Amino acid sequence: MTKSRNDFDPKAYNPKFKREFLAPKYWTTWLGILFAIPFSFAPLSLHRWLASRATKKIMAKTRGQAHRARVNLSYCYPGMSEVKKESIVAKMLTTAGTYLMRFPQLTLRSRTWLSNNTTVNGLEHFTQAKQDNHNVIFLVPHTWSVDVFAMLLASQGHPMCTMVKSQKNELSEWAMSTQRKHYGGRLYERSGGIKPFIKAVNDGYTGYFLPDQDHGPKKSVFVDFCATTKATLPVMGFLAKATKSKIIPLWTEYNVDTGQFEIDVYPALSDFPKNTPEGDALAMNQFIETCCENKPEQYMWNLKLLLSQQDGSYIYNSLMRD
Repeated sequence: MTKSRNDFDPKAYNPKFKREFLAPKYWTTWLGILFAIPFSFAPLSLHRWLASRATKKIMAKTRGQAHRARVNLSYCYPGMSEVKKESIVAKMLTTAGTYLMRFPQLTLRSRTWLSNNTTVNGLEHFTQAKQDNHNVIFLVPHTWSVDVFAMLLASQGHPMCTMVKSQKNELSEWAMSTQRKHYGGRLYERSGGIKPFIKAVNDGYTGYFLPDQDHGPKKSVFVDFCATTKATLPVMGFLAKATKSKIIPLWTEYNVDTGQFEIDVYPALSDFPKNTPEGDALAMNQFIETCCENKPEQYMWNLKLLLSQQDGSYIYNSLMRD
């Protein structure tokens, strides 16, 4: 924790409220926000039922989120039965829908509520690293409740920083940024480069980094992921060196049966960074692969995780691998 807490940084991403947000072009967004706030307090059973109903409609489509998830799973687990893949996709979409309907509560509820509704396993890996005066960057895969642990730590006084990609809708972006910084911390926009994030970590902030999306072949290396290869950012090794940080992986989960959050914090990656960018990227993928074996429905299989292919092909035009 920094000796002198000051979350202001001129290089941080700080969307401000604008009077133009009151213009008619944003009225639909406002209606969505005004509906979502009270609706988030509806019973969990209702949210889960609505999410399951929506899941059936989404899965009946031949394009979109269910389609991308099926393609990803067919490449990553070619021997998996269709029944099991369909089960994972259905559970993933139900988890997503239920979580998103209750998402506003992360801002509207108190610190005590967040703490009481979050179970953290392995927190000692983080607290010991900080007690030993190590910088820490969390390696955070894209699960549905991905923001929760950063908000929890910030609510407990830990200075947090992360990188985000701004949305096209400026009102939605302002609302999302306001929620993410509800308990303090710093956001850095990806287009502004990695240097401000590195400086924040070197100043004592704990980094929260999500490096598992496909950012294109020019920025990535192709390494194994499950039964296929994935264009993977080799950035975690660079960050570890630039900040002299321990890279601590974690996995966040949203339990649709209880409405609670479950966080697993793992020991820092050993012998990291590796000798090559490929080694760094592979270590990250292997961690995510292991977590997905136990809780595959928590991962965002709907993303274009395998967008970049070494042969330049676009795999999301077909429902399954040839």
